[in-house]
Amino acid sequence: MNYWSVPHLWPGSTIVCIGGGPSLIADQIDAVHRAGVHVIAVNDAYRLAPWADVLYAADLRWWQRNQGVPGFAGLKVTLDATMPIEFKDIKVLRRTGNDGLECDPGGLRTGGNGGYQAINMAVHLGAAKILLIGYDMRFAVKDNQTRTHWFGEHPDRATTKGDRACWLRFFPTLVAPLAAIGIRVVNCTPGSA
Repeated sequence: MNYWSVPHLWPGSTIVCIGGGPSLIADQIDAVHRAGVHVIAVNDAYRLAPWADVLYAADLRWWQRNQGVPGFAGLKVTLDATMPIEFKDIKVLRRTGNDGLECDPGGLRTGGNGGYQAINMAVHLGAAKILLIGYDMRFAVKDNQTRTHWFGEHPDRATTKGDRACWLRFFPTLVAPLAAIGIRVVNCTPGSA
């Protein structure tokens, strides 16, 4: 496998990571777009922000379901080392553990979810400040339905309460490493768990 190393493209910048939580709405995306900041869209968030700088999705089945997102013009990045040759434009990083922050730009810590991984990637890209939207980490009632994502559920896997519990236990392991290198993270997600 030919692993990629994230270039330090935007030193000292503000980077917005857009997750897929049920609170995500078009007005937030429009505000981010107007702000002119760098953006990492996680999984299906690219559908609301097709102009994002980076599309990040960890799982091969997501990339397969979306045929490698051929129309996306920015960087496409994954952690899945089994990426088929037809998706040669998707950069692959190494998995280097579950918790904490990976400082080697050739890898990411997973935290059990793509939103966590996007924070680590923002660090590699040079962020001084990271803003989070769509990072609910909880179920919400939207359109009279309980939802885990703004678009509903992934067609091949439902999110469970166990998933949420796993995700939530890893986020605190980012706090000290991020503080040690002077990166501020602001969760702008209303009602985030």
